[in-house]
Amino acid sequence: MRGTAALRGATPGPPADRAAIPGLVRRAAERHRDREAVVDGRTRITYGELGERVERAAAACIARGVEPGDRVAVWAPNTLEWIVAALGAVTAGGVLVPVNTRFKGAEAAYVLARTRAKLLFVTGTFLGTSYVASLRRAAGQGPGEGPLPGLPRLREVVVLAADAPADFRTWREFLADGAAVPPGAVRERADAVRPGDPSDITFTSGTTGRPKGVVITHAQTLRVYEVWSELAGLAEGDRYLIVNPFFHTFGYKAGIIACLLRGATMVPQPVFNVDTALANLAAERITVLPGPPTLHQALLDHPARSRHDLSALRLVVTGAAVVPLDLVERLRGELGVATVLTAYGLSEASGTVTMCRRGDPAEVVASTSGRAIPDTEVRVVGPDGAELSPGEPGEVLVRGHHVMSGYFEDPQETGKAITPDGWLRTGDVGVLDAGGNLRITDRIKDMFIVGGFNAYPAEIEQLLGRHPDVTEAAVVGMPDARLGEVGKAYVVRRPGATLTADDLIAWSRREMANYKVPRAVEFLAELPRNASGKVLKTELRSR
Repeated sequence: MRGTAALRGATPGPPADRAAIPGLVRRAAERHRDREAVVDGRTRITYGELGERVERAAAACIARGVEPGDRVAVWAPNTLEWIVAALGAVTAGGVLVPVNTRFKGAEAAYVLARTRAKLLFVTGTFLGTSYVASLRRAAGQGPGEGPLPGLPRLREVVVLAADAPADFRTWREFLADGAAVPPGAVRERADAVRPGDPSDITFTSGTTGRPKGVVITHAQTLRVYEVWSELAGLAEGDRYLIVNPFFHTFGYKAGIIACLLRGATMVPQPVFNVDTALANLAAERITVLPGPPTLHQALLDHPARSRHDLSALRLVVTGAAVVPLDLVERLRGELGVATVLTAYGLSEASGTVTMCRRGDPAEVVASTSGRAIPDTEVRVVGPDGAELSPGEPGEVLVRGHHVMSGYFEDPQETGKAITPDGWLRTGDVGVLDAGGNLRITDRIKDMFIVGGFNAYPAEIEQLLGRHPDVTEAAVVGMPDARLGEVGKAYVVRRPGATLTADDLIAWSRREMANYKVPRAVEFLAELPRNASGKVLKTELRSR
């Protein structure tokens, strides 16, 4: 199905001077020079100041030997330094490699070794962990030794702090190195970056094996997030609380890149904490808050919410297989959020494939992820590759300008993911309705078969979410001697609820087909998630 035939050409790509990220940064600094760009704790800088800081970081990258195409990694939480380091590296012609802050040392070292990163920006201590010490252990470096033995291509490590071990550099020391590089050299390097050059390599979450590096270009990034900003209604002067982690496509691109495109103010938050989020929303008059449904549910249910002025909030963008209709209605009703949208995307398609549109009814926003973005094709196919009719579940395929060029130096995995005629196999199970709205029902690997019937956990989870005492649910298949497999539900109860497993199973028998009814229920305080907010089904299956 050609999901956007009527919209094709409706949203133009970025102008020529914004077809690469260095040009975007320069234009934003000029156009929004005196507008507040970033608020990070007590630090407040304008777009003009952000442009100057990025150029200083780019100069330092050049001084330390970063050449066009070199990979530069950032392993740090959401901060102003992350923004400046990342944009500085890209302005110097480097390819950004964001590293998951929840990775342990060995996982981070794998990404650094796999991409042969030349330069790493790393936080000091975060969430009680010394990232420097963790990296040293993983790379086999003993106290007082020189370069990291396990990472011979990593020429330099810059600690985004005031202190660093003797063999690493502090952020201040690093920036000082750029003083000898003339502004003209930085401009020349930035101008040499072409729209088709790789802008970043983002690694998949790796919940089913080694993570793979998704290669996306400058032109793809800017074109997609020009469209995202237009469809969402992000505007100049918006104030955007970025809780989604920068190492994730949504945090970096729907956050930093989108704000640069529109002249919105970025308020990065390193860790999602409801109290901190409420304080930021009120104190900074936040107008835009994208994030997973759990984030917004936690805000709505917080006992101190009424003591915070959230009246400035006007735009929420969320997305997941399960978005309760109640959540959409409460955001609109209780908080007065004018625009609540859902979307679907994956790193392999630059982070965005479908979006709801402003004005869509609450039922469409809650039950679907909207329609394909302009110049994108979405189809649903069966196991034989044949296209299915609306309403039939199958694998979601995507084709368009934003599909990755491939996994980094991995033609075999790239060949599995992209068909010869350019369709990206997402591995997601979905249903298209007659209007072209996509509903993601599950991952192909999560589906289980109950007595010959295909059971889709996300569908069952959405049904369970209708129970008044259920906050969240995750369903996995477990072996059964008679039926082959049956469902087991892991459930988070609402505070104060006394719901039992027998109660929920009995309720389920009244609300859903028998093969969908969970045969076992286990209550948890919270569902296990990775740093991107995805429920770790593998962990639940291993219980």
